[in-house]
Amino acid sequence: MSKLAEKTHVDTPPQTHRRRRLFRAPNDTPAGALTYVALIITIALAVFPLYWMLVIGSSSDRELAQIPPNIVPGNQLGTNFDYVFNTDGVYFIRSMLNSLVVSSIVMVSVVFFCSLAGFAFAKLRFRGRNALMVVVILTLTVPNQLGAVALYILVTKLGWQGELPSVIVPGLVTAFGVFYMRQFIVDAVPDELIEAARIDGASTLRTYGSVILPTIRPAVGVLALLSFTATWNDFQWPLIVLGGSEHPTVQVALSALAAGQFTVYSRVLAGALLATLPLLVVFFLAGKQIVGGIMEGAVKQ
Repeated sequence: MSKLAEKTHVDTPPQTHRRRRLFRAPNDTPAGALTYVALIITIALAVFPLYWMLVIGSSSDRELAQIPPNIVPGNQLGTNFDYVFNTDGVYFIRSMLNSLVVSSIVMVSVVFFCSLAGFAFAKLRFRGRNALMVVVILTLTVPNQLGAVALYILVTKLGWQGELPSVIVPGLVTAFGVFYMRQFIVDAVPDELIEAARIDGASTLRTYGSVILPTIRPAVGVLALLSFTATWNDFQWPLIVLGGSEHPTVQVALSALAAGQFTVYSRVLAGALLATLPLLVVFFLAGKQIVGGIMEGAVKQ
């Protein structure tokens, strides 16, 4: 065998093995020890704030003052919960219900209007479409704080100050939702599918309900959960219009719980733990939908 043949015979297997490693599917890639270590560290960093919240929320003032600090949950969680529920002027149970109502209404509204607008911007042809889309995108660059004064004046004139409509109506449609749905529909819904629906005699709304919504279900799930979470965690605007009223949201109730001459952190974090539980339940139930929707938009079919 010649030297060239020997060299080709020796070099070909490593090149073939390297090529197979580069072009194999992610599911065929084995996870090494370093991968597991990185995942464990990431999970620990993500879970630690929740665990520390549980530790502080279940401790007494004396346990919080210990040095070194106690890292094991205490036995005062029920006492702290009772304080959170029965503190005058906090209305914690009512605030949880209010946040659930506000977040649910905003979530449904955002999903409907943003998906409908995204469908129009992505697949319908009308004059000024691109200019209007640019205006929608530009609104994302404007901080919400700049419009707080004007919005507060408008809400006051409508008589909504201290009422839930003041935090529901401003969040019924979001520019991010319109942009997100438009980008998803452009890539996920082929034009031929819409043309086939029109040939069958479907109207625009029928096409939206029967063709668009089933196709963009992963994106709808992601947008719904993001909207629910953002509304549940919103603090600044609800504090402006609902602060001091008897109809607070949960974040406003937490701020009232922390008010006073001194802050009892065990009770505040017990309330924060209660306010976090609904979000954990939502993410637990719909976590697969979130991952599926993100991957659907991230991987080109």
